[in-house]
Amino acid sequence: MNLSLSDIAPPLRWTSPGQVAPIANDPRLPEAWWQALPLERACSIVGTPEVAGRLADLALSCWGHLMLGDVLPLLRFADPASSVHTPEGLGRETVHKLFTGVLERLLEPVTEDSVAPVPASRPDRPLPELIDEVFATLDERQRAIARDRLYASQRVTLDELAQRFSVTRERIRQIERDLRDHVDTWLSGPDAAPLVAHVSWLRGRLGSAVPADDLAAAVPWHRTELKTLSIPAWRFVRTLLTGYEQVDGWLVAGGADELREKTRQLFTDGPRPLAEAVTLVSQLGIREDVAERWLVSVPQLRVLEEHVVPWPRSVNDKAEAVLAVAGGALTPEEIQERIGEDYSLVGIRNQLTADDRFLRLDRNKYGLTRWGGEQYLGIREMIAREIERAGGEAPVNTIVTNLTSRYDVSESSVRAYAGGPGFERTQRGWIRVAGAEQSDYQPRRDVASTRRCFRSRDGRWWHRVDVNAEHLRGSGSPLPTGFAAYLGMAPGGQLTASTPSGDVVISWHNQPTMGSIRPVLVAAGASEGDHVFLTVSDGGELLTRYLPAAAPGIPALNRALHLIGYTAPVASEAEGLRLIGGRIGLSEGAARDEVLARLRDRGDRDILTFLEGAA
Repeated sequence: MNLSLSDIAPPLRWTSPGQVAPIANDPRLPEAWWQALPLERACSIVGTPEVAGRLADLALSCWGHLMLGDVLPLLRFADPASSVHTPEGLGRETVHKLFTGVLERLLEPVTEDSVAPVPASRPDRPLPELIDEVFATLDERQRAIARDRLYASQRVTLDELAQRFSVTRERIRQIERDLRDHVDTWLSGPDAAPLVAHVSWLRGRLGSAVPADDLAAAVPWHRTELKTLSIPAWRFVRTLLTGYEQVDGWLVAGGADELREKTRQLFTDGPRPLAEAVTLVSQLGIREDVAERWLVSVPQLRVLEEHVVPWPRSVNDKAEAVLAVAGGALTPEEIQERIGEDYSLVGIRNQLTADDRFLRLDRNKYGLTRWGGEQYLGIREMIAREIERAGGEAPVNTIVTNLTSRYDVSESSVRAYAGGPGFERTQRGWIRVAGAEQSDYQPRRDVASTRRCFRSRDGRWWHRVDVNAEHLRGSGSPLPTGFAAYLGMAPGGQLTASTPSGDVVISWHNQPTMGSIRPVLVAAGASEGDHVFLTVSDGGELLTRYLPAAAPGIPALNRALHLIGYTAPVASEAEGLRLIGGRIGLSEGAARDEVLARLRDRGDRDILTFLEGAA
C-alpha cells in the first residue's frame, strides 16, 4: 500500500501546512510525513494509535465543523452512524478510537479469504448524467415539483402547484416526500458512490464558510444544466450539503451566529495585522483565499488599513480602534474620516476630550493615554509649564522655540499669551508667572459664579447666548465680566477671535462687549429663542455650539438641562442635578440644596424655576 495519510483524509490536502505541522509533526518522522510517507510506514514507526491520535487532534483543532465522514471518508463504511457527527460533538477519546479502528482495518494483511467478489463496475460517466438518471423515470408532475420546490432558488408554494395540477396541497406534499425518499434511496446505492465521494470532497473544499457563489464555481460541471429538470447541477448538489445554512450570501457549516462569534473572539485583545488575522480565521476552517471577505462580512469587525479591528457600536470604541491602528496621534477630522460613518465632528471632539482613554497631545491632535506622552493643556498653561521647568523664569525666545517645535502653535500666539495677563517681566527681561499682587484681573464674580456660564467635560467654560432680535440684526452684545476674565481679558483689553466667516472682536471698556455674531447665527439657521454656547480656544478661535430652543411640553427637568446644553435623557432628578452641579463648577455629589443655592447666587433664575417646578 502506497497511500499517504493525506490520500485518505481529504482536509489534509487543502489545510495550510502551517496549521498542520505544529500538531502533526513528530521527531521520529520526516517533515510533512502525512504527504510524503506511506501510511503503512508511518504507522510502523510510531504506531497506528499515534497516527490516529494526530489525525484526531487535527480534526478537533482545524476541522471541528466537518462531519467525521468528511475528515476520514472510510468511516462512512466502517461506522455510518458515527460518520455523521462532528469531532466536537463526540470528543477526542471517541474520535481517536474511531480513527484507530479505521486505520487498523485498512492496514490489515489481505488474505485470499478476505477478498470479497467485486461486482461489475460501470465505466466512469459524467456526474450530471448520473444525477439525470435519478429523475429520468419520473413523470412530468414529479419533475415539476422537484424543479420548482425541492431544487428551486425561489420555491413555488404548495397552493400554486396544487392549482396547476388540480390536486390538493396534501397530495403535493406527499409527492415531495416521495421524491426525497427516492433520492435518498439512490444515494445509498452503489451507483451514487462517485457523487457521494464528490460531496465529501466538496465539504473539505468549501470549509466552514464560503461565499455562496463559490459552490457553482467549485468544479466546471456544477454549472451544467440537468436535462431532466432544466436547472444547473449545483442546485441539486446544494441539497446534499446537509449541515450548511445560507446566510447573507454565505454558506456556513453549523450556525452562522456561532461562527461569527468565534471569529469576533479572536480579536477581543485589539487589532491584528490582516495577514495574521487570515491565519487565525483559517483555524476555524475558513479557507485563506476567502478569509478576508469573511472578516469584512462579520458584524462588529472591520478591516482598516491592513488590520482587522473590533468595531463596536460606540464612537469612542471606534476612535480607539482607529488610533490603535494608526499608531500615532490624529486630528478629530482624520479620525472622523477613517471611521467613515455618520458621526458629527463636534460629537467626536466631545468624546475625545471626555474619555480617559484619549490624551490631547497637540492643539488639534489626540492619541491614546496608554501610549504615554505629555498632555497639551493650551498655550497659557504650556507657557506656565515651561517657566516651572526652567526654575521659575525663562526667556520668551526659549519658550517660543520649545513650544513651536513641539506643538502646532504659532510664534505670534505664544508671544501674545506670554505678554498678556498671568505673566510678568523679571529684571533681566525674562518672564515668570505673575505674583498674587500682580496677577490676572480678578472680577467680583469668577466664571463659576457667573450667570449662563457652564463647564464642559474637558474643563472648558462656555457662555450661553440666548438669541434675540438684536443678535440677528447684527448688533454687539455684552459679556459677563467673569467670563471675559476667564478668557484672559482685563479692563482696557481687547481679544480678537476668528471664525470661518470673519473675526469677532471682544473689547473691554466700561464692560466687556462682544461684536456681532450674526454670521455665526445665519450659518446655524438660528432663530429668536434659540441658544448658542460660545468660548474662545487657546488658538484664538471662537468655538460655538448651536442649540435650538427646547420643544414645548418636555418635562421641567429636561428644560433645565436644555439650558446648560444637555439634551440626552436622564434616569432621575438626582442624575439631572448631578449634571447641573458639575456644569456650574460644584464638586461631584453636591446636594440638591447646594445646587439650587449656587444657581440662585449666580442668577440662573430660569434654570432654578424649572428645577423648583420639577420638585
